[in-house]
Amino acid sequence: MNENNRKIINSFLSNKLGVSGAIIVIIIIIIALLAPLISPYTPVEMDLRNRRKGPILKHPFGTDKFGRDILSRIIYGTRVSLSVGLISVGIGVLGGIILGLYAGYYGKIIDNFIMRFMDMLISFPSILLAMVVITVLGSSMTNTMIAIGITYIPIFTRIVRASVLKIKNQEFVIASLALGSTDTKILFKHILPNILAPIIVQSSLALSGAILTEAALSFLGLGVQPPMPSWGSMLSDSRRYMELAPWTVIFPAVAIMFSVLGFNLFGDGLRDVLDPKLK
Repeated sequence: MNENNRKIINSFLSNKLGVSGAIIVIIIIIIALLAPLISPYTPVEMDLRNRRKGPILKHPFGTDKFGRDILSRIIYGTRVSLSVGLISVGIGVLGGIILGLYAGYYGKIIDNFIMRFMDMLISFPSILLAMVVITVLGSSMTNTMIAIGITYIPIFTRIVRASVLKIKNQEFVIASLALGSTDTKILFKHILPNILAPIIVQSSLALSGAILTEAALSFLGLGVQPPMPSWGSMLSDSRRYMELAPWTVIFPAVAIMFSVLGFNLFGDGLRDVLDPKLK
């Protein structure tokens, strides 16, 4: 580990909020990975004799209208939310890197074409754009990932383009051109590694938004489809009897809140460390 990386790690560890967010994120990842081992029941196991039962020792978070254990569904819902978040943000990052690199590096007609198209996409509210994509592709977990990923492409494209514009005329890029390097080599071997910091920060912050968007789409019936557990669909299923069985709403909502809080704190911590303007 070089001195610069050691300084970055020490700086992050001194940020209490960032470390708190990292701990929450680690817990979420562990729960998602170990879901089959730590879940007391399967997420689809019904017990109609114990419908809408409050928290008890056998069911710490209570049961829903079908007698399914809410704790188990939240644990498996963690896996769904994390999977959708990671893959959808990955789609946004990949698309944004490719479009942003070429827009910033070549400029002129290519830049205008790409950025005007990104302006058109970003003019739509993200949830509305995702709903349009899902309406075209159909409701499924895969299509939810694609839809949310498309909403993030303009954001990452803008970030990458702005970073490329800052460094494409620096000496190491000019030297690579003089040595006969191809544009592809310059873009992906020399420029991309030097603009990863803002991409990493935005990715961590985007994960919280992706989780919220997935929950919203599932709440509307356009996201992850039953019987696969989703925090958003759990809220949707429980909204009609939330006064009679408030635990069916409270626990999924708390799961969403802590997940979003954890990724936001973690992203803020990374931004404080990696953004030179804040140092």
